[in-house]
Amino acid sequence: MISYLLRYQIEYLRCRTIEKETQLKTIMNVTKIERESTENAFVGTWHIDEMSEWDEDYFNMDVRAFIEIQSNSSGEFQFGLVSGSVDGYIENIRGKERLSFSWEGCDEMDEASGSGWLELESQDKIQGEIAFHYGDRSTFAAHRAD
Repeated sequence: MISYLLRYQIEYLRCRTIEKETQLKTIMNVTKIERESTENAFVGTWHIDEMSEWDEDYFNMDVRAFIEIQSNSSGEFQFGLVSGSVDGYIENIRGKERLSFSWEGCDEMDEASGSGWLELESQDKIQGEIAFHYGDRSTFAAHRAD
């Protein structure tokens, strides 16, 4: 049985985007199951430039706001004090490829989850939306990191 303290430590680590996967593997000896990788234009790190619901002072307050997508359409993001893991899939909407995703993570130290999507504007620019389950919703624009 996992003790309360260990559960708290796991929750704290889960809420950190940069080191969480490595730290959780160390604590719990967990091996990540790899999903099938496919080539898609969304792969890479994208820096968020603007959001409809939050200003730049907020969304860049802890780290430069980003969303990172891997070749298996999973990934991570952080803006302001919100961070999470993305589980996505490619679909065709109105003749355009869209990466639709669900996410789970933290808003400060509270659990949070929701959904979102990304669409390419050009090779180096995307637009998208991120929504909290039963909560806020924001569109955003981002550019590909160098």
